[in-house]
Amino acid sequence: MTAHENRETLDWRDGVPVSRAFDDPYFSLQDGLAETQHVFLSGNDLPARFRAGFHVAELGFGTGLNCAATLLAWRAAGVPGPLTYTSFEAFPLTPDAMARALAAFPALGSAAAEIVEAAAASGPSDLRLTVVEGDARDALPSWDGQADAWFLDGFAPARNPGLWTPELLCEVARHTVRGGTFATYTAAGQVRRDLAAAGFAVERVPGFGRKRHMTRGRLP
Repeated sequence: MTAHENRETLDWRDGVPVSRAFDDPYFSLQDGLAETQHVFLSGNDLPARFRAGFHVAELGFGTGLNCAATLLAWRAAGVPGPLTYTSFEAFPLTPDAMARALAAFPALGSAAAEIVEAAAASGPSDLRLTVVEGDARDALPSWDGQADAWFLDGFAPARNPGLWTPELLCEVARHTVRGGTFATYTAAGQVRRDLAAAGFAVERVPGFGRKRHMTRGRLP
C-alpha cells in the first residue's frame, strides 16, 4: 500500500484519525494522550522501570502518539542513553497525517515533530526508533529483538483479528525478556486467555475513560 492510498483510508472526527478499513479510531476520542499514559505507560509500570538500554516494542505504530508520550516520559526520568523503540505497522501513515493527529496534543511539545522525523529515519539522538513495515505475523517471528515492555495497540480484536491471533501473541512472549511486561487497552476474554497461554501472568485492571477494563501482564 502506498502512502497516498493509506492516507485516503482515513476519516477525521474532531481531530482524531479513524481508519476506514477497520472503522476504528487511532486513539481515544476523549483524550488520546491521557489514554496512552494510563494504558501503555502506567500499564507497564513506566517510567518507574526505565533503565539504560530499555526497549519498548509495539504492535501498531499508528500516529506515533505512544512513542511520543514514551519519549517525553523517558526524558523526564533522566535515564542516560537513548530509548530503543521498535514498532510493527502494516499501514504506516503519511508524515502529514501523523503531524495532523499529534497536533491535537500541545503537551507533546517538540516531541511530536521529532517522532514524525524519527519515523522518516532522521529523529532525535535520544531515540532509536525502528518502524517495521508489513504484517507483524510475518515480521515478528524473524525479529531478533527482545522487549522489556510491549504496547499491544492494534485496532480492536473484533475489527482487526489478525493482530490478536494466538500465534502472534506467542511470538510477543517469545520476544519478551524475563520479567518483561505488556499492556493493552482491550479486555477481551479470548485475548487474555491467549496471552496467558503464551506464558504471561495476566490481570484485568481498570481501563481508561469509558472503558471499564484493560489488560496487563508480566512474563514470569
